[in-house]
Amino acid sequence: MSATPPPPARANAKKELPEHFRDYKHVWVFIEAERGDVHPVSWELLGEGRKLADKLGVELASVVLGEPGEATKAAAAESFSYGADVAYLVEHPALADYRNESYAKAVTQLVNTHKPEILLLGATNLGRDLAGSVATTLLTGLTADCTELAVDADGSLAATRPTFGGSLLCTIYTLNYRPQMATIRPRVMAMPARDADRTGRIVPFTPDLAEDEIITKLLRFVPDRDSNKSNLAFADVVVAGGMGLQSAENFQLVKNLASVLGAEFGCSRPLVQKGWISSDRQIGQTGKTIRPKLYIAAGISGAIQHRVGVEGADCIVAINTDKNAPIFDFAHVGIVTDAIRLLPALTEAFRQRLSPHQRDRLAG
Repeated sequence: MSATPPPPARANAKKELPEHFRDYKHVWVFIEAERGDVHPVSWELLGEGRKLADKLGVELASVVLGEPGEATKAAAAESFSYGADVAYLVEHPALADYRNESYAKAVTQLVNTHKPEILLLGATNLGRDLAGSVATTLLTGLTADCTELAVDADGSLAATRPTFGGSLLCTIYTLNYRPQMATIRPRVMAMPARDADRTGRIVPFTPDLAEDEIITKLLRFVPDRDSNKSNLAFADVVVAGGMGLQSAENFQLVKNLASVLGAEFGCSRPLVQKGWISSDRQIGQTGKTIRPKLYIAAGISGAIQHRVGVEGADCIVAINTDKNAPIFDFAHVGIVTDAIRLLPALTEAFRQRLSPHQRDRLAG
């Protein structure tokens, strides 16, 4: 039997790329800042960007857009604490609030001027909207909703994401275009340690924008911070249920345990598809990505769609009647039993052992 031949080398390794690609250097992270608040995904991406920049031997830069003022400058300065070496400070009155046209023009002008090799954005509503426009304008590739980033030996960005409905993971390369762009969902990457003593240099940039040429106008800003939607992505304790609960009524068992633990509750995709639970509670590839200290999964099989949304948890406790369920492959603690029977017992046990103060500490 002859040995299987090695796969052919990629035809467009870095050394074979066009000469002008050598002008593209450094790793950039777009800092999503709105009205003085920076989305945590920006700091998470700086932590990941730091690893990529170190491997490439280049600088890590943050990109901060906004109207001229202290809030924009503060966000740029804060980016140094999370690993940035350089902060591109893009200020203009037309950037006071996010609008796709003004932000996309500003970012593409900045990219064309300073030429980054890699540009990362959060896969938030804002980040997804902006990334698509920027990539289209620059005629470059964009890998969306990545779960892992790495740099190959030839310096190419390897962006991994779920595909085929989440049944497979694929790694995508943008070999023939620059910059290499990717969006990453909140909570997929770990939050880096903050170092208040780190400093860096700020590079001001004034984009060529004219308000009267921007079609979209902001009429009113309605904040949603007081909405009743879930806070799954940033909860420290999450309890979730799946089809193993058998009925919508039995999902109350998940809610009861979550209430005792001071936790958020969530579910797998089939429960949303059946209309048992609202979509803002869905965990997984097409739902929320979570990184809690404790995740209890009751009656969830653990297919890859769900796994990519929870594998960043510090401790995963899985409850399932099927000892061969995929969730036991990555859970830290596995309990082979009926969740409908175990959840009430767990709830009562925690109710007796935990004081309200202890529940607050566990949840926060």
